[in-house]
Amino acid sequence: MQFRLPLKFLAFAALSLSAAGSAHSQSVAGSYLAARQAGISSDFRTAAYYFAQALTHDADNPALMEKAMTAYIGLGQVDRAVAVASRLTALGHTSHVASIILLADGMRQGDFDWVVASLDANQMIEPIVGSLLRAWAQAGQGRISKALESFDQVAAKSGAEILGLYHKALALAMIGDHKGADEIFSLRDYSRQRSTRRGIIAHAQVLSQLDRNADAIELLDTAYGPDLDHGIAKLKTELEAGTTVPFDVVTRSKDGAAEVFLVVAGMLTGEDVPDSYTLLYSRIAEFLKPSHADALLFNAALLEQLKQYELATESYNRIPVDHPAFTAAELGRAEALRLSGNTDAAIEALQQLARSQAENPAVHVMLGDVLRELERYDEASKVYDAAITLYENPQPKQWRVFFVRGITHEREDRWELAEADFRKSLELNPGQPQVLNYLGYSLVELGMNLDEAMELIEEAAAAEPNSGYIIDSLGWVQFRMGDYFNAVANLERAAELLPSDAVVNDHLGDAYWAVGRRVEAEFQWRRAISFDPEEKDAKRIRRKLEAGLDAVLAEEGAPPIKVTAQEG
Repeated sequence: MQFRLPLKFLAFAALSLSAAGSAHSQSVAGSYLAARQAGISSDFRTAAYYFAQALTHDADNPALMEKAMTAYIGLGQVDRAVAVASRLTALGHTSHVASIILLADGMRQGDFDWVVASLDANQMIEPIVGSLLRAWAQAGQGRISKALESFDQVAAKSGAEILGLYHKALALAMIGDHKGADEIFSLRDYSRQRSTRRGIIAHAQVLSQLDRNADAIELLDTAYGPDLDHGIAKLKTELEAGTTVPFDVVTRSKDGAAEVFLVVAGMLTGEDVPDSYTLLYSRIAEFLKPSHADALLFNAALLEQLKQYELATESYNRIPVDHPAFTAAELGRAEALRLSGNTDAAIEALQQLARSQAENPAVHVMLGDVLRELERYDEASKVYDAAITLYENPQPKQWRVFFVRGITHEREDRWELAEADFRKSLELNPGQPQVLNYLGYSLVELGMNLDEAMELIEEAAAAEPNSGYIIDSLGWVQFRMGDYFNAVANLERAAELLPSDAVVNDHLGDAYWAVGRRVEAEFQWRRAISFDPEEKDAKRIRRKLEAGLDAVLAEEGAPPIKVTAQEG
């Protein structure tokens, strides 16, 4: 007996299946769009979640897999990216990102034969990157002579000389040939262009292995002078104590591969490539060498640029307390907290660091900067005091600390102290435009030494002719000296450079009023009000709109505007 479903039921079933298919398509589309939007804003966590959802519905979609890998890399979840890359490749798709991820995983697992074979067959990797990875894989195979030949081949390529020599020196040091490594590091063409911190540390460690601590100390002194970061200072202390410092920049072939990826990430910085692409290389460096402090710091800084402050903080937190880079990590963590709006946590982190590292002026300076931005000027001044007392003989690079302390003094109406700091800053760095402008503008506002103020600001304007703030100062000192028509020209230029600045628009309004352009003056004052000036300034601008600038000056007991014949 044949069983038949009622026609009504069949119609309902067909409708249900259609609805299910539609819901499925909408689910995939919705997940994809959400992931894509998150990816555009570098929200890797959200992007990874939605791409994973989309892949559950469309597991073989190569475009989804490509984007999912990028999201996982951004999160630092390279293992998950490896799984996706493996499936993508197994399905017969080619992908530059997948190739890089799988090669890195091969190096991490020590499958050097596979890495060499893959590089020989794979044309999707950048030639220099591929050549360096091949050399490190050959070293991992135990074919040291072949690896050194490969590094030489890289060094023979135009533009890659230093890169090839650097990695060859690392490989020689890794196998204990410290003399050979030193010969490369000491080459005139190499040393003349050597500027990376890691290269200097590697050479210092090599010299120590050769019982040449004095030469290593001289190297550090030449490169950094007396102003050492915590890591370099620790290395120098060990050298001065006569300790034979181990060579630990590269101890295994996969460490060398990590160095390749980090160097490439550094080369991409500032180039016209997306930060997420640069992050691909630096995250893989961390994947290959999880304890790589420089990679962790690099990743954190890059994540800050992408406004992924939580991920940046996670990277900073991975550097242990006893590591020489811990101070740099804590400073970076505090900055990430500040940028994320969590200023209380940033201040707490810096205060704890200031207590544990009271002799480190950089910590005090950063704490002072955060307090100054919060307009806690008195507290900031005291913290800057702590930094400055640590400078036995202030150096030119310390001009900024005196400058910012001068700002906090000026904001607290301690002008004598502020002026002394500004002038000390200029003594350390003569002609510094920011200091010239701030000092000159302050003198104008105080009605003091207007001729000197003009000279200071003119010097600043000559140094930075496209700085809206400096050109505003120039126009404002001209206004205060009664040179209204020239003031208008400069203040108009400042308003072009800083169209949304309340103070600049207010100044231009005053200048227009002074030369009789009353309607334009009122327009500029209204613009100034719209840009949310400080309340005391806003109150004065509103009064000018009610009664005019002449009446406001009379109420303030200021001299009236006197316009002479127009010049030019």
